[in-house]
Amino acid sequence: MVILNKRARHEYHILETYEAGMILTGPEVKSLRAGQANLKEAYCVIRNEKLLLIGCHISPYKPASRNNPVDPARTRELLLHKKELNKLMGKLKEQGLALVPLKVYFNARGYAKIEIGLGRGKKLYDKRQASKERDVKRDLQRRYKM
Repeated sequence: MVILNKRARHEYHILETYEAGMILTGPEVKSLRAGQANLKEAYCVIRNEKLLLIGCHISPYKPASRNNPVDPARTRELLLHKKELNKLMGKLKEQGLALVPLKVYFNARGYAKIEIGLGRGKKLYDKRQASKERDVKRDLQRRYKM
């Protein structure tokens, strides 16, 4: 099961991507497996040498929500190697760069992973150009399909 943040690639030029682990509770993992998460408003920050995911909404798992109520939009800690974290901290000092969550998925071992992109915000004309290219590509595919 993959949960995508479609808006991220529309709003940012993604320069680099990183794979990070997530610290979750049991019911949150079950909700992720059911595809009940939203990354639209989510973003990442580094505080006290920890990488945090803020604004990711993981809906409560119904059978477990009565016993263990957990805030669906709580701040979650992400796991990265120290070298990668230091490298990101250095790059984030540049003006205009941001950490954006791109997708949440489960790897081959069954662990929940999140792909984070280091991105620079797009200007309006960049967005127009991207949508124009997408439209041309669709038209060409339609013509060759017939």
